[in-house]
Amino acid sequence: MSHAALDRSPQAAVRSAIREHALDPAEHVHAITHPAAGAVATFVGQVRDHDPAVSGEVVALEYSAHPDAPQILHRLAHAAAAQDGVLGLAVSHRVGRLGVGDVAVVAAVATAHRALAFRVCADLVETVKAELPVWKREILADGNALWVGL
Repeated sequence: MSHAALDRSPQAAVRSAIREHALDPAEHVHAITHPAAGAVATFVGQVRDHDPAVSGEVVALEYSAHPDAPQILHRLAHAAAAQDGVLGLAVSHRVGRLGVGDVAVVAAVATAHRALAFRVCADLVETVKAELPVWKREILADGNALWVGL
């Protein structure tokens, strides 16, 4: 499953994707290159080897997504990119099994100045986390697994 959308309007380049294969942060930055951009803020969410709420070592995460997730992510990306001053925005979420250190989420926002880029990128990541129907199952070293955030 790989769903990606790229839209270059006069306002902002917008890219969103739900992917089963590895995410490349540099690809996201490249997709939103703009001559007026003085700042590109990025966020890279990685799989960590622990969960503070769980005792035990995390060895993998399994992400699954609702069939409407690509369209929802597209809508969230366009809403964030519609803010005045955003020149480009790219956001992707990975699905499937990811090992420790693998990239699960990438967001990149291009603007003329850093403050706006940081703010829009942070707000986008929080919105995606809250509204995108993607679920996470933690696989522990002892063989147990549990759903997170349900």
